[in-house]
Amino acid sequence: MSSAKEPGRENLRGVRVLLGVTGGIAAYKAAYLVRLLRKAEAEVVVTMTESASRFIGKATLETLSGNPVVDNLWQPALPRELSDVEHIGLVKWADFAIMAPATMNSLGKLARGLADDALSTIFAAFEAERVLLAPAMNTGMWNNAATRESMDLLARRGYAILGPGRGELACGDEDEGRMLEPEELLSALEEKAGRPSGLLSGRRVLVSAGPTREALDPVRYISNPSTGTMGRAIALAAWREGAQVTLVAGPGVATTPGPINRVNVESSAEMADALLGAAEEADLVVMAAAVADYRPKSRSDEKIKKTGEAMQLELEPTLDILSAMRDRRLGGYRVGFAMETGQAEARAQAKLEAKGLDLIVANDLEEEGAGFGRESNRVTVLGLEGFRKEYPLMDKDELGRQLVALIAGRAFGQTRGKANG
Repeated sequence: MSSAKEPGRENLRGVRVLLGVTGGIAAYKAAYLVRLLRKAEAEVVVTMTESASRFIGKATLETLSGNPVVDNLWQPALPRELSDVEHIGLVKWADFAIMAPATMNSLGKLARGLADDALSTIFAAFEAERVLLAPAMNTGMWNNAATRESMDLLARRGYAILGPGRGELACGDEDEGRMLEPEELLSALEEKAGRPSGLLSGRRVLVSAGPTREALDPVRYISNPSTGTMGRAIALAAWREGAQVTLVAGPGVATTPGPINRVNVESSAEMADALLGAAEEADLVVMAAAVADYRPKSRSDEKIKKTGEAMQLELEPTLDILSAMRDRRLGGYRVGFAMETGQAEARAQAKLEAKGLDLIVANDLEEEGAGFGRESNRVTVLGLEGFRKEYPLMDKDELGRQLVALIAGRAFGQTRGKANG
């Protein structure tokens, strides 16, 4: 039997999904939906109401998702990346949220801004464009004027309404109100994941992230502590804003959703080849990788043996990728990063001018909370004609979103009120 994925299924690889389960008989279908999401290589966290637990047990959903179920606002944050405030942490962690089943009560609360439990509070904090709703209820409830009003409000605000379908209901009637099948919900989520919209819709964005490794011999190399967290956050934020994203990632950069075109590289030479090739078609380049400035002049084909004597290592400069883009007029709008120890802004300004950049993100390693291997960062963005914007200490995912919004505005004149025309 073939194990090949169906067309489009790769759209959910690495995508983070929050599944909200409310108290309807269709809650039993949530188990199969979680299984389908995991099979599509999505990451899943489930939040459920107290009523939902009467229809399906937490243990089932925890086992299938691989994560604890969130059913109150006071339990510790999870997965590991989440902040201490559960509903905010999950909103930042998830790429999309789907409420399935969505009862009359839960839809009414969401439409009117009522948040009195974990699920309603978490969903209230999501942008409508990232949420899918799968109504399921008795036909009388579905046709109730209050439900129709709730659905109209939610649709106008940008929520994706999936169904309901027509079929046999729990009461025995054959009518409208049946939740769509998990396969249908999965397909809708795949389509949404593959076709996001936002400030960068239709733009081709190239991002670099992570370190490079410059080999000394088959087992040793010169590198740095970069994890690529900042570059990855920018790539994800650009994708969420509708861009066609290519991420050139050095070793150790965490996984990314399937719709992001990822190119894994090892050395600075490999990174240069990948970036210069992709930059020919790019509207925007964000160079966040920590590329080695020097590499060994020669590489030993065999492991260098320890002799107990001093060893001299001759290094040669690597290609300056941003300068090469400038000289070849590649990459459209170009944004660089400058990680410094002291005089960060002055050195970043000099780099901005020397490399012909449009913006540069100055990162001072001596500032508390900033730098390599951290979940937080604080930066200052510098641009032409004296532009300067300082960002306080915040987690890198949120900083990535704010930087992408800034870049979209300065590069393409797109702000939240002008997105998509």
